[in-house]
Amino acid sequence: MLSFLLFLSSGLFLGWSLGANDGSNVFGTAVGTKMLKFRTAALIASLFVIIGAVSGGSGGAATLNALGSVNAQAGAFMVCLAAALSIYWMTKSRISVSTSQAIVGAIVGWNIYSGKPTDAELFSKIVGTWVLCPVLAGVLAMILYRLTRFVILRCKVSLLRQDFYTRVGLVLAGAFGAYALGANNIANVMGVFVASNPLQSLSFPGGGELSSEQVLFLFGGIAIAVGIATYSRRIMQTVGQNICLMSPLAAWVVVVAQALVLFLFASDSLHRFLENNGLPAIPPVPVSSSQAVIGAVIGVGLLKGGHGINWGLIGRIFIGWVATPIIAAAFCFVALFFLENVFNLQVYY
Repeated sequence: MLSFLLFLSSGLFLGWSLGANDGSNVFGTAVGTKMLKFRTAALIASLFVIIGAVSGGSGGAATLNALGSVNAQAGAFMVCLAAALSIYWMTKSRISVSTSQAIVGAIVGWNIYSGKPTDAELFSKIVGTWVLCPVLAGVLAMILYRLTRFVILRCKVSLLRQDFYTRVGLVLAGAFGAYALGANNIANVMGVFVASNPLQSLSFPGGGELSSEQVLFLFGGIAIAVGIATYSRRIMQTVGQNICLMSPLAAWVVVVAQALVLFLFASDSLHRFLENNGLPAIPPVPVSSSQAVIGAVIGVGLLKGGHGINWGLIGRIFIGWVATPIIAAAFCFVALFFLENVFNLQVYY
């Protein structure tokens, strides 16, 4: 058990990195537009990201395990460390990157090193979500913005009342976004440890129980929350102010749009419902909240004519999205060789 907790440290570091980077997207626009204080946003996001991780994270974890079932604790340690270091380097450069892309790249690196096949169909489906996620968020943001402005103009809400409603809306949308972030992205943090998880289920005196997988996700959710509270302010400024100047109403629209996208890709029950009724089913795949929120910001910006969008920053972020999985895969491959041949640790079975 002690050795597992030592290996789990890289997953906790990845969770912290995710909180510092992706977690900021939940309240980045609200803090950037001065509608909420950072401390308030961090507290709400930390609480709901843990709830989402524990209650709704199983679907995405199953998808990542199908892509590459990392069956050795030392191998899982290095997969998470490779992804975390890639993200940390990008975050230090003030580039909002995708944790989903980093962990997928690292898993592919482990597959190559261990000689395991990578499911090409599943990999293509995951890569497809990297394109679909920001596009879908942008389209939803444009629809929501149009609809919300129509309602406000028809109801003739005063500016003071509109400000109050916007603040309340940002809090509710941020809480929902944090829940969706935890449910969707906990697979990126702890998914590779599921196959080698030795933790026991946890029972409560008043009734109720957490499975061993949920206990693992609880550790990851706490790590994400710590990342949000300690290091997310810098990326909030990038997302909330530097990409495109937004009104408080636009900030609310962006948060709701990205939260809906994350929820759609996290809900295993929705996936089963659509499949059972013969409808096109959205796969439970971990997607990037960074991609979703940036897609939503661009959608709102385009609706306003596109003149205020910082296309130079968008270009840097796009380069980061392309480079992240490649860097993570290469680093993981080299580090696994080092871990196996220098420390004589079993990195795969």
